[in-house]
Amino acid sequence: MMSATAESITPRELLDVRRLVKHFPVDNSDDLVQAVDGVSFSVRAGETLGLVGESGCGKSTVGRCLLRLQEPTAGEVYFEGKNILELPAGEMRDLRREMQIIFQDPYASLNPRLSILATVSEPLKIHGVSSRSERRARVADLLTKVGLDADYMNRYPHEFSGGQRQRIGIARALALNPKLIVCDEPVSALDVSVQAQVVNLLQDLQSQLGLTYLFISHGLAVVEHISNRVAVMYLGKIVEIADAGELYKNPLHPYTKALLSAIPVPDPRHKRQRIVLHGDVPTPINPPSGCRFRTRCPIAIPECAGRVPERREIVPGHTAACIRIEGYDTAPIADFETSDSQTA
Repeated sequence: MMSATAESITPRELLDVRRLVKHFPVDNSDDLVQAVDGVSFSVRAGETLGLVGESGCGKSTVGRCLLRLQEPTAGEVYFEGKNILELPAGEMRDLRREMQIIFQDPYASLNPRLSILATVSEPLKIHGVSSRSERRARVADLLTKVGLDADYMNRYPHEFSGGQRQRIGIARALALNPKLIVCDEPVSALDVSVQAQVVNLLQDLQSQLGLTYLFISHGLAVVEHISNRVAVMYLGKIVEIADAGELYKNPLHPYTKALLSAIPVPDPRHKRQRIVLHGDVPTPINPPSGCRFRTRCPIAIPECAGRVPERREIVPGHTAACIRIEGYDTAPIADFETSDSQTA
């Protein structure tokens, strides 16, 4: 396979992911868990792309593969036009200054034996900020940025609430002034009131620092609030991408429609018509042939079993992978998929 040239990537795209694959071997078996299977999307500089789907669909694996915390099985990941999957260890370490992650569990991601000063300053120490006074001043500034008192740096994780711990995790992610932050379900372990505070903090920091987010979550209401665009993932594949307003107003894929129908409505007088999906999510070891959603899809037809739907642009900026969508067969293939096919 020929690699796509950097020139073929739109300059405004900070991150461009092409045919990303991550398969995990099964112990004592030749089977593979197809956690991520041919995922393509881009993230523009300064935007938030929400990545949503049921638990186990592979969205967190995508985030970890982008940072090479897990090595992808195949595919290409371009950051500022450079394929990071081809970088040697030394260059990848330098690039980690530009790409950071906020983890889901704010307690498990903090070392209970390290003070907050040691935790937040560790990236600075690793990447060459050797002066202790400089590190201390930087940590004080970061804690203030995330809404904590600078004096908290001498405390330990068990002395903080869940929301405060997540703010510490955010401070650590900001330590090296990154351009891209992968937010791996950063509010799912928090109380609802605290979720809103952390989401607002992330938005404020994005505005102040020009950050770009990949926001991974199964909380559709939160994703709608924070995202510019939303990608919907099912069983290792992205089935729909659109601007947030467009996707929530006009979902095209039947899986997206089912997800949105499950969002609670904060008005007892208004009842949403719920689309109930029957059956369990199939195993990623042996996913269904053709469309992976067909075994639970309310509009599936026999042709769905023999045809793998490629994601195509149905209306400008709105792509979906379903042969039952009106205009699917006549719609032009999205630009990123055209460029992918040209690299094969």
